[in-house]
Amino acid sequence: MSYRIDSTVRKLIPPRILLLDWHATLVDSLDAMYRAIDDLLPQFEELGLLSRLAPEELSKTPDDVKLVRFVRIFRRLHPKIRAERRVSRTDIFDALFGPDLEAISIAHKAFNECYRDHFGEVKPFEVGMRERLLLLRKLGIRLGVPTNRSREFLGQEMGSLEGGSWVELFDTTVCGDEVTHHKPAPDVLLQAIANLNAKPGADVWYLGDSRTDTIAAKEAGITSIFYNGAMWDWDWLERIFPRTEQHPHKPDAVVDDLDSLLDLLYKLEPETITPERSAIWASRPEPLPPRRQPPPRIEPDWHPAVVDLTAPVLLLFDWHATLVDTLDAMYHAVDDMLPELDALGLSERLVDSAHSKTLEDAKLVEHVRNYHQLHPKIKADRKISRTDIFEVLFGTDEEAKQIAHAAFNRHYRNHFGAVYPFEPGVKDMLVALRALDMKLGVLTNRDREFFEHELAAVEGTGWTDLFDTTVCGDDTALRKPHAEPILKALDNLHLLPGPEIWYIGDSTTDTIAAKRAGVTSVFFNGAQWDQQWLDKIFPGTERHPHKPDVVVNDFGEFWALTLACRAARPRKGWSI
Repeated sequence: MSYRIDSTVRKLIPPRILLLDWHATLVDSLDAMYRAIDDLLPQFEELGLLSRLAPEELSKTPDDVKLVRFVRIFRRLHPKIRAERRVSRTDIFDALFGPDLEAISIAHKAFNECYRDHFGEVKPFEVGMRERLLLLRKLGIRLGVPTNRSREFLGQEMGSLEGGSWVELFDTTVCGDEVTHHKPAPDVLLQAIANLNAKPGADVWYLGDSRTDTIAAKEAGITSIFYNGAMWDWDWLERIFPRTEQHPHKPDAVVDDLDSLLDLLYKLEPETITPERSAIWASRPEPLPPRRQPPPRIEPDWHPAVVDLTAPVLLLFDWHATLVDTLDAMYHAVDDMLPELDALGLSERLVDSAHSKTLEDAKLVEHVRNYHQLHPKIKADRKISRTDIFEVLFGTDEEAKQIAHAAFNRHYRNHFGAVYPFEPGVKDMLVALRALDMKLGVLTNRDREFFEHELAAVEGTGWTDLFDTTVCGDDTALRKPHAEPILKALDNLHLLPGPEIWYIGDSTTDTIAAKRAGVTSVFFNGAQWDQQWLDKIFPGTERHPHKPDVVVNDFGEFWALTLACRAARPRKGWSI
């Protein structure tokens, strides 16, 4: 038995109508759905949806906060969501836009345009689903499918299942493009009930796999049964259904599969049933083995919980993609300068791709060599810095990199200005670190002309007073990945290199610079690279020996790491 009834529900009433969600409940169309989302998210800016992302304080869970933040910065799904493949399109839009129904509607319409390029491959979510649905019909339960999917897609997908035999299973189907509002609004549910000449009530059940399905059911005034097809653990379910004033909705029961649903229905049968009904139950298909949770995503093994670091006396931060987000201007400027490679004499100075660190680096070099533009995947991912791009393209050719940086600056002048904290609360963290008598600095390959403007402009009032030293790309003869910028910052503060100096940055060049300077390297994994990719960009080989001392995924982890190191290794005169 894999079902649980909410303790506040006095008694479930057996259903006369069972409505079932389509995607990730009845059928598996995850591949097409995630490919369509991948195509959609880079369009958010032109669709006017970036400015309509929900404020993070409205998020239901910390995972929702990370999703909103990640989409805002990188225009793609958080890798954890892509790896686990457990969150529906509807829940993604609900997390991103909250109560903004108009924004949700725009997103669904744009999704449909993208989904048209991918849909077609669909299969039952569980083995033997059709036989179990037939049993429900024999028990006298009317079945319907209300879905956010458009009719264009639902009709073709349903008709393709098991020779088209699924079509006859359902008494009604209602699609997202046939009502005013998509779920979590109750419109599709209410229309399905009306189609069956019935009224909402506890004897109408809705089985769905998402948080938005539960909200829609509760708003419609019917019984909500959460289909735990993703095999979330119970603690997670308690977090996404907290039953607070802001998030009051909670399912009436949770089932892991259709066999669990049948167990629950059988439990609701009266003690004495007719021979005819007993015969129907006797024809029930043999239960399938219990489903298993998907394997967890492997997190980086340079985790704050296992490293042994010297407590810091000075924290040096990278600027772009660590403390602040200036990705739009940076990529626009790179796009503008790459077509000038021939005129700058840089085309013939591109590295031999055979010497590239990774296959992806080699592809980037060849794409730039052939087309004089970034590979579309680089721009879609938005995870690699200008400095790393130039390192990949020109390797150890310092003169070529200086020419490239100068050309970049010329074009960056046309785009820079907009600057945002990489995460909410960055300034509060910096203020708190200063309150611990910690010295702070910024090291950036950005020229001082741009950096000082951005430093004064961020959050309207600027962060100028928060740092004891700043070193820019044009302050030293050599930029990162060379050690000179770090050594200059230390010289400015009359300090020597050592493990008590931490440099926090998001790129391989930041890590290389830190290790060459002899200081602790903290890799800020704001782009959420997974373990496989981190191993690839930090192989620890003779040719590429440098690896970070620790990886943090956000500033919450960084703050905890800093406090833990101070507590473990307090320095004289420090108060913890």
